Amino acid sequence: MVEKIKINQLKPIERAFYKQPTLQLAKALLGCILIKRTEEGTAAGIITETEGYIGPNDRAAHSYRNRRTKRTEIMYGEAGHAYIYTMHTHNLFNVVSGERDKPEAVLVRGLEPFYNKTLMTKRRPKAHSDIQLCNGPGKLTKALGITLADYGHLLTEEPLWLAYGNDSSFQVASGPRIGIDNAGEAKDYPWRFWIEGNRYISK
Repeated sequence: MVEKIKINQLKPIERAFYKQPTLQLAKALLGCILIKRTEEGTAAGIITETEGYIGPNDRAAHSYRNRRTKRTEIMYGEAGHAYIYTMHTHNLFNVVSGERDKPEAVLVRGLEPFYNKTLMTKRRPKAHSDIQLCNGPGKLTKALGITLADYGHLLTEEPLWLAYGNDSSFQVASGPRIGIDNAGEAKDYPWRFWIEGNRYISK
């Protein structure tokens, strides 16, 4: 837990970063810092786990077969915006990727607490340890205060932004995505990525 760094010194990543191919971006996001400023305060975590979703040809993607709905509309825009949806009462945070009108996204599944663990714990009082604060896509949004109001937000601007981390020495592991058993052959695609050996990933 590194809280000595002044959070205001963590500048947003440039927009060009998000224009990478989706699976490449899913790996590049590992080690980056996700930051959210709210009236309660600012909290941040290091991204430890992601999943890529490749739009119309990916049966696990919300935009499979180019489904264009009010929920998925932001995915048809430019990369670098927040795509947030609710599943089982939990908000899930995604980074829009791909080119315009090619609806793809990267789901952020896990964070390592980085800044303001006190606020995270207040928001997640049932977490029994630091590891449980953000080791799941619904947990991390609650810990950081990310809500549906952040839908469509451009991630190069406050109050929700990403900054580069200061550690790139880790190894990236990959495997099948989680919770998509009804997605046919897509359930076996190795499009989930995580920091090898990191404890702050989902089950």
